[in-house]
Amino acid sequence: MSGSDDEPLPFEAVNAASGTRNIRLTLAYDGTEYNGWQVQPDRPSVQACVEQAIRKITGEQRRVYCAGRTDAGVHALGQEANFFTLSRIPAASFRPALQTELPDDIVVVHSQEVPLGFHATFSAIRKRYRYVIHDGAVCPPFLRRYCAHSRFVLDAERMHQATACLLGTHDFRCFEKEYPNKLTSVRTIMDARVFRCDCWPMWQGEHGWGPRQSDRQTSAVADPPFVIFEVMADGFLYNMVRAIVGTLTDIGRGRQPVNYLQTVIQSLDRAAAGMTAVPEGLYLVNVEYPQDEPAA
Repeated sequence: MSGSDDEPLPFEAVNAASGTRNIRLTLAYDGTEYNGWQVQPDRPSVQACVEQAIRKITGEQRRVYCAGRTDAGVHALGQEANFFTLSRIPAASFRPALQTELPDDIVVVHSQEVPLGFHATFSAIRKRYRYVIHDGAVCPPFLRRYCAHSRFVLDAERMHQATACLLGTHDFRCFEKEYPNKLTSVRTIMDARVFRCDCWPMWQGEHGWGPRQSDRQTSAVADPPFVIFEVMADGFLYNMVRAIVGTLTDIGRGRQPVNYLQTVIQSLDRAAAGMTAVPEGLYLVNVEYPQDEPAA
């Protein structure tokens, strides 16, 4: 999931030189070949690729801040990021310019200039994640990097019923890999659901992607059995979504009762929850900020 969000505000934001600009990027990426978002010594990362692309087009060495530090193998449909620059490149032109320097598995969906006080991490008010499971005897091999696989048919309705107890403000340390690694493990979940869908909507971000209806009808992977878990919260703990999915999977298989998720939350014990689900099925769908909300 994401690492610690407890960082000081960037030096550039509080000591901005004259002419400093703040550029916000919306990114989508296939996380398969990367050791997560964050720069790692001698290992490929999404952050390193984006920072290198910025350096090539601006001549500046800049740090890129993100909304959620995805782990190795985790994907993003709508990661948000920002960086500070003295470059006079038009804000909208950063999208195509950066794309020429990025690998094909990282896409700049949108670029815009934002106030200096905007920070992709700290300004976020909500994040939405999606987890994709293919359940069936055989998982199509070309999907192995983009979903989890369950050999057992899951009861999606039972799983959905179980998610009701996630809603609201709770101490979710039972789903955190390492506790305590934050000031608090209390988070507020606004939406949580489990449902089945065909193969295209689960890769649909906020960008209108997806095939035409005729493409969907002729696709070799049309309408395979996918179980989708979606959750929106004001923040997430490390591996929180994947731990919830592991617990929901036990419920979907009938190994645990529907109310087991409630029992786990009340226990505050990571050992009570299910196994951490594999990273391949996890997607950061989108991040919301106050300035993105329509005026009342």
